[in-house]
Amino acid sequence: MAGPPQFEDVLSAFQDRVFRLCCAILGDRTLADETSQEIFVRIWKALPAYRNESSLSTWIYAISRNACFTALKERSRRGVSLEIPAIRQAAERAAAGPQRPDRSPDMLKMLGALPENYRQVIVLFYMQEKSYEEVALMLDLPLGTVKTYLHRARKQLAAAVMEVNQPTMAEGSS
Repeated sequence: MAGPPQFEDVLSAFQDRVFRLCCAILGDRTLADETSQEIFVRIWKALPAYRNESSLSTWIYAISRNACFTALKERSRRGVSLEIPAIRQAAERAAAGPQRPDRSPDMLKMLGALPENYRQVIVLFYMQEKSYEEVALMLDLPLGTVKTYLHRARKQLAAAVMEVNQPTMAEGSS
């Protein structure tokens, strides 16, 4: 039986995905950077005990998700609002229209403006390429709820994109 994977291999394979997941859940790049570093310390410590009972990506995701939720709880205990001003400002800028007509909407900022439960299912389903069933299992949600959250999140993202593109369309008709 093969031993646990080497930490260097895990780090190179998952570093970007873990950081993107942290950004999506936390909505704050600085906090996401700190949290992803903490996640890899946890992985490094726990890797010798990894037993292949679940896929490596599922195991890493569970550690990452739990660390992000802990970071959110700690931030709210310190009295910091869960509404990140930078995200609100970015959404307001996006709603005002792009600075240059050739600029496409910033989907990561729009994703950050979604409610947390919608953001989580979007990240898992599209960015982490998990199935409906895997997302339901990872978030401990019924399958129907996952599908509903995905539908609503896509609808909100589509509305946000339309809102960003509206000034550009109006300018073209003048």
